[in-house]
Amino acid sequence: MTESQSRRIAISVEYDGTGYRGWQEQRHDVRSVQAVVQNAISKIADEPIHLICAGRTDSGVHASSQVCHFDTHAIRESYNWVMGTNTELPKDVSLCWAHDVAKEFHARFLATSRQYVYLIRCSSFRSALLTNTTTFTSKKLDPHRMAEAGAHLLGSHNFNGYRSVQCQAKNPCRTLMGLAVHVDDEFIAVHVEANSFLQNMVRNIVGVLMAIGSGEKSTLWARDVLESKDRTQGGVTAPPQGLYFLGPTYPDTINLPQTVRIPTIIKRILKTNPVQ
Repeated sequence: MTESQSRRIAISVEYDGTGYRGWQEQRHDVRSVQAVVQNAISKIADEPIHLICAGRTDSGVHASSQVCHFDTHAIRESYNWVMGTNTELPKDVSLCWAHDVAKEFHARFLATSRQYVYLIRCSSFRSALLTNTTTFTSKKLDPHRMAEAGAHLLGSHNFNGYRSVQCQAKNPCRTLMGLAVHVDDEFIAVHVEANSFLQNMVRNIVGVLMAIGSGEKSTLWARDVLESKDRTQGGVTAPPQGLYFLGPTYPDTINLPQTVRIPTIIKRILKTNPVQ
């Protein structure tokens, strides 16, 4: 392959979203993860790079495996893409792997599902160390009520009642393939998988489940919000810091390294049996 031939590279990006206004590149005075990563890779490629991601994340939301692709004329080994780019990135963003893919590969359109986990810490006091990586509540949440309520959302539905009023998606219908509630000590993790998600959909689901878990609402409220197709019938949007994009899933015919990665602290929680 010569320098004149374009090639497509897939990468996995891990980031702490605390200091960013989300993934998507915005105005030059707004810090975004996409802009930071593009700038770093462009230096290694010695040419401008534009990234296409599997799923945009909102301001303050984290990712353990944001899969992206880009086209380049540069020839670099996978190791050099990763290590070189990481030397140019801030400490709260890193590449996990880079892999040559066919020109037909598309990080967004070929993903068959996406997974998120929302981490809640239930305690009588807030933690200074976990303030940016978990959502704190002093309320006692009943995970069994949360799991019972979440079951109403499984399947294919119009999720208009669970998306942001600013969401620009033309079709509000999504298929929620899984929703599991796990408990470990003072932590509750809500693990969800869908073909794709609407803006703020996971945070709005968790906001409803937390109100149900605290006893403020009945377990049927999750179903009522869904059937209303009206965002104003839902609850408070859960804060961003507890949300992690774990990554997308692709068909088996696409040979990529691990595209769904679970942080160690969360992996321990998800090893516990789901609450029924």
